[in-house]
Amino acid sequence: MRAGASWGWANEGQGSRGDGRLGRPRQGGCAIDGLKGVASRGWWISGLLLLATMVNYMDRQTLANLAVRITSELRLSQEQYGNIEFAFGWGFAIGSLVFGMLADRISVRRLYPAVLLAWSAVGVITGLSQGYSALLVCRAALGFFEAGHWPCALRTTQQVLSGGQRMMGNSVLQSGASLGAILTPLVIQGIVGANTAAGAWRAPFLIVGAAGVMWVIAWFALIRRGDLQEAGSPTAEVVPRRTGWLAEFVGDRRFWALVIMVIAINSPWQLIRAWLPKFLQQGRGYDEATALYFTSAYYVATDVGCLLAGAFGLWLARRGMRAHSAKLVVFGLCAGLAALTTVAAALPQGWLLLGVLLLVGAGSLGLFPCYYSLTQELSPQNLGKATGVLSTIAWLVSAPLQKLFGRLVDQTGSFDLGLALIGWAPLLALGAMLLLWRRDEPQTT
Repeated sequence: MRAGASWGWANEGQGSRGDGRLGRPRQGGCAIDGLKGVASRGWWISGLLLLATMVNYMDRQTLANLAVRITSELRLSQEQYGNIEFAFGWGFAIGSLVFGMLADRISVRRLYPAVLLAWSAVGVITGLSQGYSALLVCRAALGFFEAGHWPCALRTTQQVLSGGQRMMGNSVLQSGASLGAILTPLVIQGIVGANTAAGAWRAPFLIVGAAGVMWVIAWFALIRRGDLQEAGSPTAEVVPRRTGWLAEFVGDRRFWALVIMVIAINSPWQLIRAWLPKFLQQGRGYDEATALYFTSAYYVATDVGCLLAGAFGLWLARRGMRAHSAKLVVFGLCAGLAALTTVAAALPQGWLLLGVLLLVGAGSLGLFPCYYSLTQELSPQNLGKATGVLSTIAWLVSAPLQKLFGRLVDQTGSFDLGLALIGWAPLLALGAMLLLWRRDEPQTT
């Protein structure tokens, strides 16, 4: 796609193809510029993807926010809790590969709502679990089906937004993670409150799990058959391939740079996601209500960081910086904020600790739209497979860290050492990107 090209939405009966799919790219119709662009269907669809990510994270975060209650009632060690998150990670790894391939073969118009209903159902079943083994199985199943969200979502933004718009679109998509994580502790506090009775933790799983049905209704109400191309259909960005998709990835230095990057950003994000409520309550002595309210504030900061990352990248691109360079600048700034985990680990309970954690959150989520946009440069025609393979690798590496982190806490009685070290991983990824993704690589705008 040439610089400056954007997807134009064909009016019904005008400029559309005979099969009802999106019309060809038009020049001069940039969806991000002006009120007309803001109101385009591409951005409305991006908003719907934000809500899907929100539902995804509400189902995911319910366990983390109730972890102290659940582990106390079921008499689980820190390592056993780490095993439950480890099972989620391995389920996510397998699901990423499966749904990454399916997203390139099945229309996301049908695949997307199916996986969302599946993970919502698993969330409800989790609330009925009676012990450690049941939680392990449910958490693995949740990870498997939640993995389908990302290849479906990225295939959608790839089709409805131009190259220069995707970093902002991916920021909107990813910010749903923050919204879900913001709402979850508030919902839990509203449902459970001061109720300390056995089994009080089950109701939030049932209520949050049911939210997915409403999203599926909204999806079919908004998405028309012509909005998304069928999987496997030609697009304006497809380039002829002379090798299989796996050989294409293995022989591409950019792929290996992205492997390092996705491991480096996923590991700290997932560890903090799973352990923050425990760190606040058992590591720094905050009560449950305070920890829940701060967890909401933390994810407000992540949402702000994510949206600012996308907006700053767009601002740099509009002022003449190459889109690829803008992504790396934003990534570097966010990586520096993520490394502040070392400072947070050394601080006692107090406002300074909480403020540093907010900065860590803003930087940690701001890394993701940069990564997604770089992934979309790798292989437009195999985006689902690229997303799936990269996500699988990331989770295969990062999931065992949950178990190891829990074991470290059991052995040392402290969360501090693991927290201090994990935040430096994104800066290492930046170095790998500068080394492996050379200036002469083909790039999209």
